[in-house]
Amino acid sequence: MPVKQPAPGDLSAIETASRDEIAALQLARMKDTLQRAYDNVPHYRKAFDAKGVKPGDLKQLSDLSKFPFLVKSDLRDNYPFGLFAVPREKLSRVHASSGTTGKPTVVGYTKNDIDTWAELVARSIRAAGGRPGDLIHIAYGYGLFTGGLGAHYGAERAGCTVVPMGGGQTEKQVQLIQDFKPSIIMVTPSYMQVVIEEFARQGIDARESSLKVGIFGAEPWTEAMRHDIEHKAGIDAVDIYGLSEVMGPGVASECIESKDGPVIWEDHFYPEIIDPITGELVPDGEEGELVFTSLTKEALPVVRYRTRDLTRLLPPTSRSFRRMGKIVGRSDDMMIIRGVNVFPTQVEEIVLAHEALTGLYQMHISREGLLDQVEVHCELQPNSIISESDRVAVAKWVQHRIKTLVGISTEVRVFDPNTIERTQTGKARRVVDKRPR
Repeated sequence: MPVKQPAPGDLSAIETASRDEIAALQLARMKDTLQRAYDNVPHYRKAFDAKGVKPGDLKQLSDLSKFPFLVKSDLRDNYPFGLFAVPREKLSRVHASSGTTGKPTVVGYTKNDIDTWAELVARSIRAAGGRPGDLIHIAYGYGLFTGGLGAHYGAERAGCTVVPMGGGQTEKQVQLIQDFKPSIIMVTPSYMQVVIEEFARQGIDARESSLKVGIFGAEPWTEAMRHDIEHKAGIDAVDIYGLSEVMGPGVASECIESKDGPVIWEDHFYPEIIDPITGELVPDGEEGELVFTSLTKEALPVVRYRTRDLTRLLPPTSRSFRRMGKIVGRSDDMMIIRGVNVFPTQVEEIVLAHEALTGLYQMHISREGLLDQVEVHCELQPNSIISESDRVAVAKWVQHRIKTLVGISTEVRVFDPNTIERTQTGKARRVVDKRPR
């Protein structure tokens, strides 16, 4: 079914449809996706047959739970083009992950996929308050990473003027923001922190810039970081969600009116929440691992893809679609420290809660004998000059909060401003794990 083009600034009809209308559309599209995957992708045919299910077994949406999961290793095992449901010659574009832990995961798009992707990012920009003619500064990385081009095509589809800056060159980022005066920036939240610091280094109050809205994604970030960025930059910070395997940015996005969790574009992606250990479904509202089935993708249909992102499904508010809560972490990013489950975002919230500290931090994990040791590095706000005793007091405050709220003992070191490693490529390195594999 072709994507309906809404009038500028208006909601599309499906965004205000009834839940019954949405479910009927999802079921029709899901049946088509399962059949196309089974007919054209050997991996799916083998996996479905092994589970004893056929596409025709899907009679209602709940029947999807009978079908097998797709996991990231399946993409790597079928590298590079084994999961495509169309001949390689029919692809308009390929993207890929960095492949830092093995072979990259490769994703592909037909022309229709690119059109759908552009429209969903445009829908996300409209939800964030963007309108035709707005100038959008894109500081996501371009290239094989889906962030830059995904945001770019969506901004153009929304009728906006694009500044395709890409990542890095932070001094130039600030210069162009000052000169071109964009109203919207699309970037990772951790790199936005670096941009704000560069404003300050140049003696400019970021709150006085032309920016009004930041559309931030590509990594988990907390409400504490949202408040910190909004306070320092004087903008509305909204969350856009996506991952390359499912599409790229624009799978879900927050509405500026409510900022109460990204709205999942359920006419194109069917969400489930499962227990990450058992794989069983959990009810809406309960926390678990997010699973997606694509409903309209041609080149790379995904059936029950395990994202490893931990969140929960929430009821609709601004649109008719369900929302997802803030990502609390990833099941594969969870660290077990002396028997305690720990996510970097828990430490982030604590560091951001102290007014003397920036939101930048790193966790250095090592092992002495049989015990894990955690050293948290954080840093003072720019131009801060405090006594050594005050610095020790800040470290003890962070240490105590981590022990009380997270449940692990740590050593905390408070460094001078501009000491913690800055990201120049978009995603911050929060954990340095030196434990033997």
